[in-house]
Amino acid sequence: MAGAFGAHGLRGLVSDRGLEVFQTAVTYQMYHSIALVLSALLSGQGLPRKWLGWSAGFFLAGILLFSGSLYLLVLTDIRWIGPITPLGGMSFMVGWALLITSGLRRNK
Repeated sequence: MAGAFGAHGLRGLVSDRGLEVFQTAVTYQMYHSIALVLSALLSGQGLPRKWLGWSAGFFLAGILLFSGSLYLLVLTDIRWIGPITPLGGMSFMVGWALLITSGLRRNK
């Protein structure tokens, strides 16, 4: 829905750069929503649920901090929100590292 809103609802209301930033937020939200589902599916495959739970938590934090801050930046033009975005990026990286770690610790 966010992608459709950005493609159709925001055209003409925000700059081309704003649309690009909004699309980046949508893309990262979509990929990491899939990663959340993957984390849930892998929990039934013998991977340590503790690690998968932490991974999912960091993916969720990344979606909120990264995509959320970009959405707010485009929709409200509040500039102080921009420095929050890298925290979301770091959360994504930690989430992926924990997901990989859970695979390496399978059945241990």
